Amino acid sequence: MASISATILTYNEEKRIGSCLESLRDIADEIIVIDSFSKDATLDICRQYGCNITQRRLSGYGAQRQYATSLTSHSYVLSIDADEVLSPALRASLINLKSQGFAHRVYAFSRLNFYCGQPVRHCGLYPDTQIRLFDKRYANWNLHDVSEKVIFRDTVRPEPVDGDILHYLCDTPEEFSITENHHAAIRAKVLATKNDAINPIKPYIEGVKAFVGCYLKQGGVLDGRIGNAISRERYKSTLLAYKVARHIMSAHNENRSHE
Repeated sequence: MASISATILTYNEEKRIGSCLESLRDIADEIIVIDSFSKDATLDICRQYGCNITQRRLSGYGAQRQYATSLTSHSYVLSIDADEVLSPALRASLINLKSQGFAHRVYAFSRLNFYCGQPVRHCGLYPDTQIRLFDKRYANWNLHDVSEKVIFRDTVRPEPVDGDILHYLCDTPEEFSITENHHAAIRAKVLATKNDAINPIKPYIEGVKAFVGCYLKQGGVLDGRIGNAISRERYKSTLLAYKVARHIMSAHNENRSHE
């Protein structure tokens, strides 16, 4: 039977990590947890499941995931987030893959996102295809701080796997907003490194584009109240990212002028 190493990034995930780890039973032959210094019971729960735990500050999601992969013992790596669970159908598919052996280098899963317990079928959030199982000899995470992904040679074709990753975005709208703002802060640093100037109007233009893209182009309107809420958060987080980036760039330019 083929072996799989699972990797998980954690930070204060005591409410969700148990369900995540439970869904890895009979699938993960080892579980590597990279924790960003949680202050709750996350690590106690991980220890109950025999996880190998390393604490490391988060400098960017791509780098953190790549580091987690470097600690794995087996060639095939399954990357899952602490707020994700393998659906019963996906578990069955993976158990079957393990028994048959891996015939492909990378595998693609659909991800079904939940907002306050409700599945989101639009807003660009389904099928939300993810490369999460791969042979680390031929693929690995890029080093992007946000919007990180598994990269591999052009000749490699991801093999789809039946079943979904169930991603629980938030329990409350406030929690979703906090997460979006956190991602916006990271994105702002990336935007600030680009040479493109950000004028005072651009943050609002980009925010409106984000709302329209989510609500109309990606069908958020079909998700009703939830689609509207997610689209509004996309507007606010995009606006925030560009405003913070503009502030960073202005501060940098001002410092250079005093040198």
